[in-house]
Amino acid sequence: MTVVITSAAVLCPIAEDLDGFRTALFEGRSAVEDADGARLAFDLGDWASRHLDEVTARRLKQVAHRAALPAQTAACVALKAARGLGERAGLIVAGGQPLGHQADTVLRHRDKPGALRASYALTHLDVDVVGVVSELTGIRGEGWALGGGSASGTLAVVQAARMITAGWLDQVLVVAPVAELSAAEFEAFRRTGAMVSPGQTCRPFDVERSGFVYGQAAAAVLLERESVARTPLAEIAGHGHCLDARRGTEPDSEGQVRAMRAALGSLDPAEVDYVNAHGTGSVLGDETEARSISRVFGSGDEPGTRPASGTSDSRPLVNSTKPLVGHCLSAAGLVELVATVVQLGANTVHPNVTLGTPIDGIRLAGRTAEPHPIRTALSNSFAFGGINASVLVRAA
Repeated sequence: MTVVITSAAVLCPIAEDLDGFRTALFEGRSAVEDADGARLAFDLGDWASRHLDEVTARRLKQVAHRAALPAQTAACVALKAARGLGERAGLIVAGGQPLGHQADTVLRHRDKPGALRASYALTHLDVDVVGVVSELTGIRGEGWALGGGSASGTLAVVQAARMITAGWLDQVLVVAPVAELSAAEFEAFRRTGAMVSPGQTCRPFDVERSGFVYGQAAAAVLLERESVARTPLAEIAGHGHCLDARRGTEPDSEGQVRAMRAALGSLDPAEVDYVNAHGTGSVLGDETEARSISRVFGSGDEPGTRPASGTSDSRPLVNSTKPLVGHCLSAAGLVELVATVVQLGANTVHPNVTLGTPIDGIRLAGRTAEPHPIRTALSNSFAFGGINASVLVRAA
């Protein structure tokens, strides 16, 4: 059974809709100004008045005005992506834990216990995102929140595709809310060395890379069984998901290779034209992912690893979207899948805007957008805890 993506939406610091996102990607417009990351300037009422009709805007504000930021942003992208939903429609929310909301509420409760709202019993849970989105979209089929760290968005797409292929549902709306952090998470990331220091920026696959920069973004895609779909944007051609069987933060090339090869299935690696890398800018992470991509697609200096195509280098072009929108954590995989679909539709790859001196082993896109025929593309997500996930998409 063929599963296709029929609509997509994104809300991030460089764009508030899909058309704006497409333009910003190819212009190489970055919202990463410093080590504090790419922050979203967002007000629910303001966004609703500019993007929705009066009736829908009023309903959005009634349902979500007291919800935390993840639920509010999820509601916005869900309303933009949800089209023609039927009775056999389901919902998967990627991530959605409101850590900043929880920390702020705990601190206020410590200082003023009487000020605690009873609604916090709901707003501190990831299921509040499920409730808000389902109420606004009318989805009554299966639905839940799915967690997998930085791979959450990609894992949600994998699970949605499986549910449709199994015949359980005809449509699944996948939503990734803004991943909200508190000061404690920021400090912990800095202490691990995963996040860049002040004065530095995100530089994936550059010899001077030093860590990731946080980004706030939300995204949604609608997956449908091809027989009930309208005009598709792309086809889900394959997916892979595996564990390293190892706790911790260090990546493992073996698991990454297994996930990518599972996504490819029987497809010749030579048929993949583009890879949207996880590419966080971390010292060890990028080195490991580059080695993994090289093992799957060839290193460029090993005769016979990839068939010649009449060009000097026929390996897939590789870029990372994180220098433009930051590392969106649990939303990263879905934001980057939308970026992959946008590039697939335009036969153009967005730039690696912070790339200076590239590391060896993979064929990296340059600092400006470039035309590149894309029939098939791979999007990678790798998370702490040894979680590896890849999704293969093909032009519809």
